[in-house]
Amino acid sequence: MVRSRIEHASHPVLQLLARLPRSAPAVAFVVLAVVGALVRGWIGAVCYGLLTVFVAWLLYLAWPRLARLERMMRLALLLLTAVLTVVTALPR
Repeated sequence: MVRSRIEHASHPVLQLLARLPRSAPAVAFVVLAVVGALVRGWIGAVCYGLLTVFVAWLLYLAWPRLARLERMMRLALLLLTAVLTVVTALPR
């Protein structure tokens, strides 16, 4: 029941992403990752945090259709972005 509500609420956003050029989400992902890597403090942490939320959202939606290896790779990316968020937010 919760999954169907989340999938239903995500449908308009997924349609918007589908209408964008194919490279647009990837370019946005790379830009956020580069800004997060270059800018320390809360700005970098927000960039990595946005990436973490985006990856978690896509992982949740795709989970039932993924093979075991695909799940592990996406979980590794989720863990990496979460760790980078915390590390970037810490003062030097």
